[in-house]
Amino acid sequence: MSLDEAVSPPEPAMGLGAILDIPLSVQVVLGGTSMPVANLMKLGRGAVIPLDHRVGQPVDIVVNGRVIARGDMTVIEGDADRLGVTLTEIVGQAGKL
Repeated sequence: MSLDEAVSPPEPAMGLGAILDIPLSVQVVLGGTSMPVANLMKLGRGAVIPLDHRVGQPVDIVVNGRVIARGDMTVIEGDADRLGVTLTEIVGQAGKL
């Protein structure tokens, strides 16, 4: 056995490729609100629900129920009918990374 073999860590049996195809639920949260059921029942077509986020505030990017990043809404270049998100902040477990 050479010195390199003794020092280098063993390679994982399946590698990173084993997890790259796992599906995740990704959501972009524009905002939220709280309202009584009675108000919810009164909503109809064209009703406006005020959200707790303001125009220009970053939106939350949520993966499997956990906020992992924040970003700004943008129109997809070349396709004005589609929206996207430009990531501006990655959120770690103890705050910002």
